[in-house]
Amino acid sequence: MRFPRARRRLVIAVAALLATATVAVIVHRVLAPAEVSTVARADYPARATPAAGVVGRLPVAPLIVDGRLRVYAAHRQVYADRPVDGRYRTSPFWSYRRWPAELTGVVASGRTVVSRWSDGRVVALDASTGRVLWRADGPVPAETDAMVRRTGAATVWDPPGLYRAGLPDGRTLLVVTGDREARGIDLTEGRQLWRVDLPGACRSDVGTTRTGQLIGLDTCAGPAAVEFRDAATGAVQSRWRPADAPNGLVVTPLGCRTGHSDCSGLRTAGPGDAGGRGWLMGAGEPAPATALDPADTTLVDEQAVTVLDGTAVGRSARTGTERWRFGGLGPAARVLAVQPGRLHLLTEENDLVTLNPVTGAQLSRFRLNVGSDGTGWTAGAVAADDGYVAVERVRRPVDPDADDQRYFLSSEPVILVVS
Repeated sequence: MRFPRARRRLVIAVAALLATATVAVIVHRVLAPAEVSTVARADYPARATPAAGVVGRLPVAPLIVDGRLRVYAAHRQVYADRPVDGRYRTSPFWSYRRWPAELTGVVASGRTVVSRWSDGRVVALDASTGRVLWRADGPVPAETDAMVRRTGAATVWDPPGLYRAGLPDGRTLLVVTGDREARGIDLTEGRQLWRVDLPGACRSDVGTTRTGQLIGLDTCAGPAAVEFRDAATGAVQSRWRPADAPNGLVVTPLGCRTGHSDCSGLRTAGPGDAGGRGWLMGAGEPAPATALDPADTTLVDEQAVTVLDGTAVGRSARTGTERWRFGGLGPAARVLAVQPGRLHLLTEENDLVTLNPVTGAQLSRFRLNVGSDGTGWTAGAVAADDGYVAVERVRRPVDPDADDQRYFLSSEPVILVVS
């Protein structure tokens, strides 16, 4: 029995409409903005107390959180694993994913992990569970030409435009900046405290100070000047330019606790490092610190540290008085990283030597080797926090333009150690 022609046409039309509707639903489900939060199903791990030495190797860069978790960045995901001293990466303890936004930065304070996304959204997670604590709108991140490699180190170790700022009253704020805007966000509640317009490409971020200021380099009106903005209100407190400062002023933060946040010093110079000068930051204008003038000087715990001909020398950053010397490091030794209470030196043989920065006493020394990987590599990006040090291992000779497979030593290029 054949359907009449009109009925056949009706059936075909209905079938086409159903097919179109089905496709539309599928496309919406796939492409519509989405958020997936997978919370922890196990108890928050205890704080680990591992002995000094190599912990293991990882495929991605870890952010050590609360001495208990390792937090990682993926293209559209932030996730954690444990134990913090595990030899390899394990199944996620919790995970948070967004679509179609991309993850651009992660910072942590205590048990709060804050993620920033390409659409400007800022999302805080409870490190102990992975649950969302709050969501806030921020400025869209500024575009950058910096290469973000597969380890995600740039995202979790030094996220651009995402800073912590400790205030004198004990609160910790987030300062989030974009090309044309900056916002201050309360870390506890996610409440926006202020919003200010920025002038654009003629101003760039430097970092935040330990006294609660956002530092910027402003070239918009006349010679370059360093701008100090109150992190609690967003108001510009002062603009400062060193006497006889060279044209094309370059400003480098020193003594930062993490990334470019909570910094205690500055170094100003001209193009090609001409006329470099060191400064300590406090409540007023930066104070001269000649011990920080050399470009290869590191600031940690108010000590200026340099390494020359295999000997590390610690001087008071305020007075320049020599405090200690530590020799026998070898001619190619250098400062690898610093953190409160620890100065990390790397020898030519890739030995990690950790000293007390105030006394120069050795805290630990061991070779950065895991399994049969060897030490024939060069250190790439580095992060140090809470007694841990994580180092990207890069193939020799270093080719900065190479793809990730050629650039990194192996598929697990990050070595994690306890100092």
